[in-house]
Amino acid sequence: MPVSVAIALGSLYGVYAHQLTGMGLVGPDEPRYASIAREMAWSGDWITPRLWGAAWFEKPALFYWMTGLAMRLGVSDDLAPRLPCAILGVAFLIFFAWWLRREFGTRAGLYSASLLATSAGWLAFSRVGVPDMPLSATFGAAMLLAFPWIARRDRRALPAAAILLGLAVLAKGLVPLVLALPALWFGRRQVTDLLQPALLFLFAAAASPWYILCTVRNGMPFLATFFWQHQVGRFTSPDLQHVQPFWFYIPVVAGLIFPWCFLLALLVRRNLFHDVRTRFLLAWILFGLLFFSASTNKLPGYLLPLLPAVAGLMGIALARARFAGGWLLASVMLLVLIPVIGGVLPEALVSGIKSVYPVDPAVAARAALWLPVLFLIGVACLVFDRKGWRDAAVGLVTGSAAVALVYLVHATVPAIDQQASARQLWREVKAVPNVCVDQLNRNWRYGLNYYSVSPLPDCGPNATGSRIVMEGGRAVLKKSGL
Repeated sequence: MPVSVAIALGSLYGVYAHQLTGMGLVGPDEPRYASIAREMAWSGDWITPRLWGAAWFEKPALFYWMTGLAMRLGVSDDLAPRLPCAILGVAFLIFFAWWLRREFGTRAGLYSASLLATSAGWLAFSRVGVPDMPLSATFGAAMLLAFPWIARRDRRALPAAAILLGLAVLAKGLVPLVLALPALWFGRRQVTDLLQPALLFLFAAAASPWYILCTVRNGMPFLATFFWQHQVGRFTSPDLQHVQPFWFYIPVVAGLIFPWCFLLALLVRRNLFHDVRTRFLLAWILFGLLFFSASTNKLPGYLLPLLPAVAGLMGIALARARFAGGWLLASVMLLVLIPVIGGVLPEALVSGIKSVYPVDPAVAARAALWLPVLFLIGVACLVFDRKGWRDAAVGLVTGSAAVALVYLVHATVPAIDQQASARQLWREVKAVPNVCVDQLNRNWRYGLNYYSVSPLPDCGPNATGSRIVMEGGRAVLKKSGL
């Protein structure tokens, strides 16, 4: 194995696997989806998703199957929901580098993969157990495999693309079919190629069996809940409580691609889009951004399927730019925010990301200590780029970003485990008899139910035992007699 490949794989392991179980499951989604997967694994019913015995038709089955299989293989309750996402995130990065290298050259492939691998969004969603990464990896690979067909009418990769698009539908429903419309537009002159029986069969074989079986078993409640409420309703109805303004995703894009967001400036070059493949990448981004912005409900993770196109376009632009040292220097300097992000992230997960948190003076001082080092690294990148050593400059920024992100994980994971996960609370609660739950918010209730396996009872008006209550945004145990 070449030394460079060994270093790259070692870095991926360090960034994507370090402290993967250092914190318990957080938020409402991780423990809820993991609980459904566990019920599938224990019951042997791999068709109907159930949350503590009740049918739950919010998401399709792919994520549940991956997590449930990991549990059946003996993977721990904390690792099983996250391991499939981490594997998919890293596997996609390897494919991404290889495929873009094949289509656009070595530099473009390696730069694009480096940007994506060290972007905040791809790293974060590779480390949490939710369906966004299974969707993004399968959909992203399907779209990339359309390059030869769009550019040269080379149909050899279309069978694999059909299977992957089917798996994307199995990961999160109808959204990938909408997001794939730019591929249909760019291939409209040869769209009949997509109507070949073999391709339709492969797509249907990957996507449809679970939907058919779940409909046969559950009938209209599944169709009405899954398709109307969680597919159509998520786009049009405010009832799901994720309403955001139309411009919401503009800062989100910058946050997801952090610390590389300054490289977006390299896209403002007309000659970059002489190639139909780069125009396709741009359409993939802009159409998806417009679609999600038009939706009533918005969450940052919805944009994850667009991130490979953003990183790919920036990597290609970086490989073709005459000078990019200034933008690389700016990217390095953004890493000074890592200590600040680490200081506010645990509390943000407890109280909500919209709240404003004062920066601890000690955290600000720690960030200031990074400035001279980052500035020297940035200047080195600038010099390297001017001398024609672009690979060294990009490698220096990538390495600095990887180290900073590992630091962020190492510094914040223990605090998140203590402040935002129900795992520590359950360790305290399980040793106490006669405990009831008193109006917890869903973040803590879903997490506590996951670790307790059987949901703890609600506190009635005459409850006399110990209580779990909300206090300062956290769930705490109030023992009886104290």
